[in-house]
Amino acid sequence: MSALLRVCRIQRIHRVRHALQRGLCALVAWVLALSALTAQAQGVELLTLQATRAEGAVNLEFSARVALPRAVDDALQKGVPLYFVAEATLLRNRWYWRDERVARLSRSWRLAFQPLTGAWRVSLGGLHQTYASLDEALGAVSRSGGWKLIDADRLERDGSYYVEFSYRLDSSQLPGPMQFGLGGGADWAVGVSRTLRIDP
Repeated sequence: MSALLRVCRIQRIHRVRHALQRGLCALVAWVLALSALTAQAQGVELLTLQATRAEGAVNLEFSARVALPRAVDDALQKGVPLYFVAEATLLRNRWYWRDERVARLSRSWRLAFQPLTGAWRVSLGGLHQTYASLDEALGAVSRSGGWKLIDADRLERDGSYYVEFSYRLDSSQLPGPMQFGLGGGADWAVGVSRTLRIDP
């Protein structure tokens, strides 16, 4: 009789274990689906992010697709300039301490509508380019190639490196009164971030 009870108890434990595993799988699937929806709601889809080597340097390239929320698009159409910022931080893994920051880069684009000409102006540093449509202008502010990250000889051969990359709409550069009115507005939280491993 005790052997039969033991078998029943073991079967019950297996059933509970399987139920817990199914529940955990469902929870993980739900979290992944929620994170995918959140990333889509942020208005930026990162199409490419890669490190390339040329002329003794490690360069970063990225491209993204930007879909502006209605509130952001309305402000842009009314003449409010928008600023998009790409940031990349190169770090080296260290098991004994906090990871070492080896290099940090930042690039900022300014996008503005020119009502008199109906054109879109993109500025990067001292360079300016005019586009006929908003889609073309957004394409220009959401990609970069040949962005020098570090000289290749600065990477240690036995090191482990990775890049923390982010691309976002920088609401801190909006006019002061607009910043005050934004609060925690989700419409203005447009951005994406990724981590990329770098081979030394």
